[in-house]
Amino acid sequence: MPVFLHVVQRTMTQRPDDQTLAHHTLAHYEVNASGYRDGTADHDVSQNVDALLRTIEGTPPFRILDLGCGPGRDLRTFRDLGHEAIGLDGAANFVAIAREETGCDVWHQNFIELDLPAAHFDGVFANAALFHTPKDSLPGLLGEVHRTLKPRGVLFCSNPRGENQEGFNGSRYGCYYDLPTWQHLLTNAGFDEIEHYYRPPGKPRHEQPWLASVWRKRD
Repeated sequence: MPVFLHVVQRTMTQRPDDQTLAHHTLAHYEVNASGYRDGTADHDVSQNVDALLRTIEGTPPFRILDLGCGPGRDLRTFRDLGHEAIGLDGAANFVAIAREETGCDVWHQNFIELDLPAAHFDGVFANAALFHTPKDSLPGLLGEVHRTLKPRGVLFCSNPRGENQEGFNGSRYGCYYDLPTWQHLLTNAGFDEIEHYYRPPGKPRHEQPWLASVWRKRD
């Protein structure tokens, strides 16, 4: 299993509704928000930030939505680079930390109930975020992301890869896709692939649990 996680796969008779799955995952992050802030503060995702910014068309500064911003590490990066950075997270404690530590606008929204302004963002940055969305709710989320991007806007996403498992890893729910399945899901949602790569860089594939991909909105 490439994601290096112990995933308890769902069965249809066991599966709660998507709201319940989201509640379990968000409850985990609410309790552990400070620990995630401290534990991920030094993670280097500059490769991912660059992958988004260099594919956005037009002249910066850009308006960027950090979708699933957590405690605001990457939100601060976009702000410091001079862009108009807005965060969004479903965990209230993450929202509070991100607002306090970045001074940016941070929206408190659940991924499966997004309400985003139309044609508003040049780019959406979803780093280690979208995989928490149950597969049944993913088309709705991607549709809302497509709608909030400006024409030819760019979506970056990075998720732990797998063999299309869906289930709990501890108290968090996740979906772990292989590349063909992820490409199918994004293409059906109205995106054209720009590039994909595996992380961390410089490792053999079996030591690269993260699949990163960059997509342009298809009008």
